[in-house]
Formats: sequence, C-alpha cells, structure tokens
Amino acid sequence: MAISLASLRRGGDARPPRLLTYGVAGVGKTLFATSAPRPVVVQTEDGLGTISAATFGVLRSFDAVMEALGSLYTEAHDFETLVVDSLDWLEPLVWQHTAQTHNQPDIESFGYGKGYLAALDTWRSFLDGVNALRDERGMGVILIAHAEIKRFDSPETEPYDRYQPKLHRSASALVQEHVDAVLFANYRVSTLKSDVGFNKKVVRGVSGGDRLLHTAERPAFLAKNRFGLAETLPLSWPDLAAGIPFYATQPSAAPASTTEARS
Repeated sequence: MAISLASLRRGGDARPPRLLTYGVAGVGKTLFATSAPRPVVVQTEDGLGTISAATFGVLRSFDAVMEALGSLYTEAHDFETLVVDSLDWLEPLVWQHTAQTHNQPDIESFGYGKGYLAALDTWRSFLDGVNALRDERGMGVILIAHAEIKRFDSPETEPYDRYQPKLHRSASALVQEHVDAVLFANYRVSTLKSDVGFNKKVVRGVSGGDRLLHTAERPAFLAKNRFGLAETLPLSWPDLAAGIPFYATQPSAAPASTTEARS
C-alpha cells in the first residue's frame, strides 16, 4: 500500500496498555493483575491460589502457550485483559522450544551464549501473539514476573545492586521494549537503627505492610511508564487504571477492588 498523507494518524491514541508487573514474592502481583477488567490467565506456574479467574490451567510447553493465545485471537469471547503468569516460568519453555527447533539438547549446547540470542526469536513469536491480541482484539495485557536482585554496572557510578525482572538480560530488554510500562511492586520499607551495646548499632528493615507500585526508575529498581503516572502508587488496580488513558476514558472498565490477598 502506498504511503500518503491520508494514512497519517495522530499519536497518543488511547489503546489498551501492555504492562510488565514484577515484584517480590507474596506482594500480590497476581491478584493485582486479575483485578483488571474481565481477565483471562495464561498460566505457566500454579500461582492463582484461591483467586477466582478464568484460566487455561498450567501450560507446560511453549506450543501450549501459543495455542492459548491463538484461541483468544480466533474464537469469540468477552475477555478484556490477558494476564500471563509468569514470564520467568515461561522462559524455560522458551529455551526448551528454541533448543528443539535448532536440534540442540538444551539452551547451553549452542555455546558462547548463542542459545539465548536464538531464544529471542521465540520470545518475539510470543510477543507478536500478545501484540495481536492487544491491537486486533482490543485486550489489555499484563505480564507478571518475579523480581531478583542483581548488580547493575552503571557507566556513571560504582556498580550497585538493584531489583529487576527475573529474566535473562537479553529477554528482559526485549520485553521492556515492547511494553508501555514496567511496574515494580514492593512493600513500603523503612529502616530502624538499634543500639546493641558496646557502641554498636544495627540497622533493621521495617515494613508496615503497605504495598506500593513504583512506575519510574530509581537506583534500587528498574521501572518506566509512558503514561505520566505518579512515581509511586498503591498496589491497587483502580489507582493505576485512573492514570492510564484507555481506562480513564472508560470509568466502568476499572472495577473497585482491593489487593489484600497475596500471590
């Protein structure tokens, strides 16, 4: 098709979001994600617990995950949000599929990190399926991942530790490029200095149980968003949805909910 001025469209259209939500264990990532409008969960781990949500069950191969995405693309349904729980449990399935495709026994057999680069093609197939559901079926997307603490080698400062999604670095970078927001969920933590005698003090972390969602990068964690969200929000779907144009223009699409359960 020829490109002309008639094909121009205005940026900033309010389309369903693609979110990567990662966080520490037990903070409530799954409940938060399934509080989005009409969710359906593609499970690669058994993390739903007592949460009531539509699911295909735990899928144990990459092909099964793609079949689930395909059914949501081709079949009639009224689901509005795709939840993938979780990416770090999907990653071994990606590696297994990549190795089989290249007639290798496992991802390490490629040598010199080549297997992880080859796995990016498999990740792109998954992300293409996710994007098709968003662009052509109008579904919001929430990808869940666990957090890990790894050293970050900054070109501006000495290396330091920070939270980041628990994925191979190349896969993590690819996913981050494809989503509209990377959101870090954690408890509110403060420090308390205690005197233990002999002129020694011990610093302890103290949490009041409040759970927060961080939307902008800080030295302690990786995060971003394209919506101009407040830097820190309660870990609550209505609070997040209020700042996303697609949901802000559809008040009924942000049901009242809480994140009291943990997952």
